Amino acid sequence: MKTKKSIYLFMIPGGLLFLVFFAVPTIYGLSLSFTNWDGLSNGFKWVGFSNYVNLFTNDTTFHQAVGNTLKFVVSVVIIQSFFSLVFALILLRNTKVNVFLRTLYFFPTILASVSVAFIWTFIYDPNIGILNAVLKIVGLGHLAHAWIGDPTMVIYSLAMAEIWAHTGQLLIIYLAGLQQIPVEMNEVARIEGASRWQIFWKVTWPLLTPATTIVVAYTTIQSFRAFDLVYAMTNGGPGSSSEILATYIYHQAFQYNHVGYASAVAMIFMVVIAIITMLQFGILRFRKSA
Repeated sequence: MKTKKSIYLFMIPGGLLFLVFFAVPTIYGLSLSFTNWDGLSNGFKWVGFSNYVNLFTNDTTFHQAVGNTLKFVVSVVIIQSFFSLVFALILLRNTKVNVFLRTLYFFPTILASVSVAFIWTFIYDPNIGILNAVLKIVGLGHLAHAWIGDPTMVIYSLAMAEIWAHTGQLLIIYLAGLQQIPVEMNEVARIEGASRWQIFWKVTWPLLTPATTIVVAYTTIQSFRAFDLVYAMTNGGPGSSSEILATYIYHQAFQYNHVGYASAVAMIFMVVIAIITMLQFGILRFRKSA
């Protein structure tokens, strides 16, 4: 009985933090989503589900923001996870060169997102940017582009900046996972005649499921929260071609003073994140059991 009471006592601090910083703000935001509050007035009117109805039926910018968010998240999750795993496999041995390269690849992670935004804004500049200059030097000048000025390319250009900034961070997670795999398992598979690809696919990859779960979940949440990068580079432009849900909430709440409407978007945003995260965990758990 004393042990159970001790467990409950240890749960109290975490429970209070959850209550104060998640449960209460979520309930408050949910209640605001049924109002027309502008964030400044003392009063507001209850409008029921009209904010939600308008979002799904009339708000084309919201629809575009949802599409842009999914494009951004899917691109970042797939490409960033792939490169972090590839670099981890290449840099697995603890040589001096590999340790130096791990540090070098990790360095962008410590930069503020606004700093990353300024770096990549310069790289993408159509006139003096490094990217277009390099393309011209190697004879691919016809590919030179206004990377964040083209509505069809801007969301993917932003995704590449996000990938560059955080691949080194996830590389460390994959390195930790790879170093936990017993060397004997790979040696046995090699003795039995398995190729490198077969060893990776049948031995290494299944044992990396815990690390992959962390990488995918973290990358997904991180991508949904890429407000500062997008805001600093494009502010959702040109037009609304790079508007994501995070910047859309900001614009509605602080630019147009539609706090009630922004709260409705935030509630939908939270549900989308929860659904995608649960699907990812479900797929990875199924793959592990299979």
